[in-house]
Formats: sequence, structure tokens, C-alpha cells
Amino acid sequence: MGEVNHQALRAQALEELLVEKGLLDPGAVDNIVTLYNERVGPMRGAGLVARAWTEPEFKQALLEDADAAIADYEYEGGEIQKLVVVENTPDVHNVVVCTLCSCYPWAVLGLPPKWYKDPAYRSRVVREPRAVLKEFGTELADDVEVRVWDSSAEVRYLVLPERPQGTEDLDAGDLAELVTRDSMIGVTRLR
Repeated sequence: MGEVNHQALRAQALEELLVEKGLLDPGAVDNIVTLYNERVGPMRGAGLVARAWTEPEFKQALLEDADAAIADYEYEGGEIQKLVVVENTPDVHNVVVCTLCSCYPWAVLGLPPKWYKDPAYRSRVVREPRAVLKEFGTELADDVEVRVWDSSAEVRYLVLPERPQGTEDLDAGDLAELVTRDSMIGVTRLR
């Protein structure tokens, strides 16, 4: 028998109660989940990363003032607040966390992964980032500086991963398919 997910059971019970009381349209939750899984997801962020890799001017604008750089996109589905983009380089690896809760740029990354909200991740990545990154399969050389960025209600972060070698001939659409949500949080590198 599988492990009981008490949070899922509570959420389902709450949803059923709200529907029963007429406070929630039964399709509303499904529409929200569909929005973030199918229309938002991490593909928006991946598109921004691919564009930054192929357009140096956009990359510079994104790093200097991400809010202004993406203003024309008019993203629906989740507040970004102030978005700050930090760039991974051969010498610096960035990783994002929200130590107080789970602030996350939903509009560009979609639904946050379960582990992002876990208290163990939120506390350990600050204290021992290399150990946590290693658990995600990301091993960094000792001379690579690790920077941990703490999201908040006011500021959300997105990591601009390093462009994988051997992708010089790919267009932005093909590049976007290589980008993962975890690489934009900084817990993994792209291969």
C-alpha cells in the first residue's frame, strides 16, 4: 500500500467543501492547474533564457532590469513582483530559495516543485548549498563560487543557466526545449 499524502487529502476535502457550499466553481481549480501545467509551466522562462542566449542585447537588458525587459510579454497567471535574473558562468553558480515560505516566479516558471517548498531544502541550501546541489546531481569544482539568492514577497529570482556547448547552430525554439525548470532555479546544470 502506498504512502498517504495527508496534504492532498486535506486539499481535496477543502475543495469538496467549498464546492458543496457554492463558494467555488468545480472547474475553477482544474482551470488553474491547466493554466500552470499547460500554458504557463516553465516554458515561459525557457523562452526568456533561449532569447537571452541568442540576443545579446536582450540578455544585457534582462540582467540589468528584468522587469523592463519582459514588460511587453504581459504574462498572465501569477505575480512575478520584481524579477531579478542572475547568470551562471564557469566561475559562479547561482541557486534560488525562499527561506521564509516558498516565494516563486509562477508567471515564468509555472507551478513550484514540491521540494522547493520543503523546509529541508529551504534551510539546507543556505547552510550547505554544495551538498544540496550534489543531491540534485550538480557537482561543482571547488573554485566555482556558489551564490544563494533568497526570494521574498518583494523579489523573485530566475537563474540564467549557462548555454550548453555544441548548441551554436540551434535556434531559440530548439534552445528553449533544452532549458529545464530546475536549471532556472539553479539546482541543476544543462548538459
